[in-house]
Amino acid sequence: MDTQNKRMFTPAKKHTLSEDVAASLRDAIFSGLLSPGEQISEEALAKSLTTSRGPIRDALSQLEHEGLVITRDNRRKYVARLTREDLEEVYSLRTVLELLAVREALRHAGPPELNEMQAILDCMVVDSRAGITEKQAAELDINFHDALCRAGKHKRLYQIWSDLHQQIQVVLLSRNVANEDFREHVVSSHQSILDAIRDKNEERAIALMQTHLQASYKRIIASYDQASASVTV
Repeated sequence: MDTQNKRMFTPAKKHTLSEDVAASLRDAIFSGLLSPGEQISEEALAKSLTTSRGPIRDALSQLEHEGLVITRDNRRKYVARLTREDLEEVYSLRTVLELLAVREALRHAGPPELNEMQAILDCMVVDSRAGITEKQAAELDINFHDALCRAGKHKRLYQIWSDLHQQIQVVLLSRNVANEDFREHVVSSHQSILDAIRDKNEERAIALMQTHLQASYKRIIASYDQASASVTV
């Protein structure tokens, strides 16, 4: 390899401290350790994680970009609490992305991609029978849709999905995804979508995905309204 070609390559990027902090905070939000609306103190986090405030600040900026953290007028950071309008925006964009993802998967997904999605569904079945936490159920759910968005090999679609999927995971955790609904409906609806993609049945796959997302949205809104009512009482 000549010198000019060598200059085209750069060493593989290592995880920075701020990325590790962001991962820890993200996990704390997904696990419920940090609740929606809770204030985040840079100073307290720096002491807890034994680091300076610089990486904390960078990590919070990343989570704000992902929609998991917000800055209010007083410049303080809070765990984002999704509003009804937020939910509608997330699901309207999600619907556009995932219907395109289905169409692209029908055209481009091969055995490796289909097998990956099936493996996730197999885990859903096994774990739901053994007992599963809300966080585990949400992760499996989002993993399937992530694999679907990758299966179509549409780079820009997946880039937009990557920016959105953290918020979708928060939305999934806002309802009880580990209940009978997960075992009886969510697993079977995902399997039906995958079967239609595998059979190259575009009309059925699109219809199933639309029904799946509409049902998910209705359950989310019902949980949101119930939670809002309990807060007001």
